[in-house]
Amino acid sequence: MRSLVARVVGAGVLAALLLVATTALAIWWTARQDAHPASDAIVVLGSAQYNGVPSSIFEARLEHAIDLYEDGVAPVVVTVGGKAAGDAFTEAEAGRDYLAQAGLPADALLAVPEGVDTLESMRVVAAAFDERGWTSAVLVTDPWHAMRAERMAEDAGIDAGSSPTRQGPAVQTRATQFRYILRETAAYLLYRATGESVAGAPGIG
Repeated sequence: MRSLVARVVGAGVLAALLLVATTALAIWWTARQDAHPASDAIVVLGSAQYNGVPSSIFEARLEHAIDLYEDGVAPVVVTVGGKAAGDAFTEAEAGRDYLAQAGLPADALLAVPEGVDTLESMRVVAAAFDERGWTSAVLVTDPWHAMRAERMAEDAGIDAGSSPTRQGPAVQTRATQFRYILRETAAYLLYRATGESVAGAPGIG
């Protein structure tokens, strides 16, 4: 009996390790892809802002969105994200203002000033898409966040691809990349198991 229990426990542990490993590999693989088909909108996932000034992580995402817009990927850039208690600006507003100052026309910008994490952000963006009859999006976020963001967008009813940033703090060092992959592996598995999001690293809960 003890040997049977040990085998069952061992098989369970092995299955869990394989699940974690394959998920981490999928996150790494998705991070290396760059899908930007013609879409209804480019959606920039929010990150921290300081009195209306985007953080370095957020700025990297916004600069990448500018490149995609100029390449004709979509006619509109959507910024999304709420604000912390005491903040004067939402992430969406800070992102929109940054893009406007960079020269994008007002009719090419849409701020959705809600969302405290990725899951809530995707749901409010999906509602904004429904109001406008839009169905497809290219998501701009950090590489390691791309797979979970795509999954949440698809679950919210958006036909989503991702075009991750290739610069900024999230990709500076191997150690940073490893930490983000570990965190995203846990967050992705939690979402698939419970349907819930998780707070943690700046702007990618």
